[in-house]
Amino acid sequence: MKLSRRRGNDEASGAAEESKGGRHVRSRDHSEGEETVPAAADEFGSAGGTGTRKRRGRGFGPYDAGKAPRGRELLDLGALRIPAAAGVEIQLQTGPEGQIQQVQLAHGGSRLQVGAFAAPRSEGIWDEIREEIRSALVAGGAKPREIEGEYGTELAARVTEGGSAIDVRHLGIDGPRWFVHAVYIGSAAVDPDRAGPLREVLHGVVVDRGSEARPVREALPLRLPAEAAAQLAAAAEERSLDQVT
Repeated sequence: MKLSRRRGNDEASGAAEESKGGRHVRSRDHSEGEETVPAAADEFGSAGGTGTRKRRGRGFGPYDAGKAPRGRELLDLGALRIPAAAGVEIQLQTGPEGQIQQVQLAHGGSRLQVGAFAAPRSEGIWDEIREEIRSALVAGGAKPREIEGEYGTELAARVTEGGSAIDVRHLGIDGPRWFVHAVYIGSAAVDPDRAGPLREVLHGVVVDRGSEARPVREALPLRLPAEAAAQLAAAAEERSLDQVT
């Protein structure tokens, strides 16, 4: 596993995120409320609509932090913990202050973008978000289609990125008070069998929702690993000294 960091305002990445409809996973005005969390809050049963697969019985992640398997090396990014996989590069796009704006995994000719968001206590939100992404794709000239995958209903399309056509496949994964939006880009979007190590990583992702009340769809906070944060601070200090001298 290789970890790399990119600064924000990456034009190509921003264009890809816009064309894929990622902008629609955003905060709303209403909050989750303060009702008591049921003992089986991670199993939606029949809630969440026809397009959302039940979480009960799935033998792989993303996992809730309270029920994640132990013993695997994980890169701690705060709300997301990413497992190591041979040949997979973890690319972090950061803002001016070092805050993580995007998590992307790369392997071969494919990429996988992963984001985690706050969700209601008792139902999934993927059905609603999927319709919003579909509308954005259609508005951009794409022809999205629904396919059935290992997490339930997925949304696939061919979009334009940097003047070139590229395939994308959107997955929505409803968890206990969190939602993971994953987007395969490239060959893995066309053929799930080509996802290989990227799918292995997604299967091992751990979501640490925290206990704070958050608006539905608000992005869960991410942070740089301690070593990377120290390197960023050192680089900023060096630039500051160069400007003084």
